[in-house]
Amino acid sequence: MPDKVHCAHILVKTEQEAKAVLERLKKGEKFANIAQEISLCPSGKKGGDLGTFGRGKMVKEFEVGAFALEKGGISGLVKTKYGYHIIKRLE
Repeated sequence: MPDKVHCAHILVKTEQEAKAVLERLKKGEKFANIAQEISLCPSGKKGGDLGTFGRGKMVKEFEVGAFALEKGGISGLVKTKYGYHIIKRLE
């Protein structure tokens, strides 16, 4: 398992919003464009890019989701105390 990952994410408040994001992604919309449009995280301005981070730097649920992805992979819904995330592994 890698010690560090490079990920982007889209953060929304509700499960319904997160499911709508997944549908948009399935239809071929670009992850970064959706992040810029609706993500509640300041990283949304950068297409959701969180940069590279190691274990122990993110809340547990997010970390588990991020480290489980293959390069280019997109997670399902990941619920944390901040809301619902869709995570994309960039590297």
